[in-house]
Amino acid sequence: MHNNKRRAFLKKTALSVFGTSLVLPEAMNIKKVFANDGLPSLNSKEKLKLGVATYSLRNFSRPEAISMIREIGAEYVNIKSFHLPMEYTPEELLAGCQEFKQGGLEIIGGGTISMKGDDDKSIRSCFEYARICSMPMMVIATTPETLPRIEKYVKEYDIKVAIHNHGPEDPYFPAPKDVLGVIENMDSRVGICNDLGHTARTGANILESITESGSRLFDIHLKDLTDLEDNETQCSIGEGKMPVAEIFYQLALMRYQGYINLEYEIEAENPLEGMKRSYAYMKGVVDGIKI
Repeated sequence: MHNNKRRAFLKKTALSVFGTSLVLPEAMNIKKVFANDGLPSLNSKEKLKLGVATYSLRNFSRPEAISMIREIGAEYVNIKSFHLPMEYTPEELLAGCQEFKQGGLEIIGGGTISMKGDDDKSIRSCFEYARICSMPMMVIATTPETLPRIEKYVKEYDIKVAIHNHGPEDPYFPAPKDVLGVIENMDSRVGICNDLGHTARTGANILESITESGSRLFDIHLKDLTDLEDNETQCSIGEGKMPVAEIFYQLALMRYQGYINLEYEIEAENPLEGMKRSYAYMKGVVDGIKI
């Protein structure tokens, strides 16, 4: 039953994104990737929420970034400090947040924010930044030793943190499984931001990394690569080997409540057209999901 649904899903997705002449690329061919075919049937679709990580527009001013994100068609943003500096005064931060809101964008988080210093002053300043900006979550880079102190502020501020994995070069959290082993007994508001490109480069099974994270999966950064082992081969979403359709289908089955944020790291001086292609592809996959 589930295999039939997946095949039908991929066919409809392909047609909705590219038209009837499309031949599915190898990266989207369905494989037996779900270990448990006894997943419950869903009576209705829980719409996956797509956004943009503003790191993608790091070479552009805040007004330019807002305009470009609206042109892409996104409604949700995870803000990198290029566009809302942590050094701003509270008044400046509030004014910057208002610009995003006036642009029709909902701030769903901030980051990636470094929290590697194991001291109260630096960590509290990050939570104050998120509080002033009404960020419900911060995507963070941290260390296992610092996490207990961070957890204390998660409880005080009621702001989630999602630990971002950074691939083979990350000495602490290369893949989501490395995060899970540290946070399993922590507050439920301490979770994971799965950067799928970095996860793939560790050799981990991308789909397993999603299901294993379960309710700890708060956020996703999505990029595509023509070689899933090489970070230098990034490309527009849908043009590489990332199994986007299978990822989105699995997230829908899980009733994933977080966001899938496009993180377009290439073509920094002229990213708009590639981002538009990527977001359109992502939206086409979401719109094609019928469970």
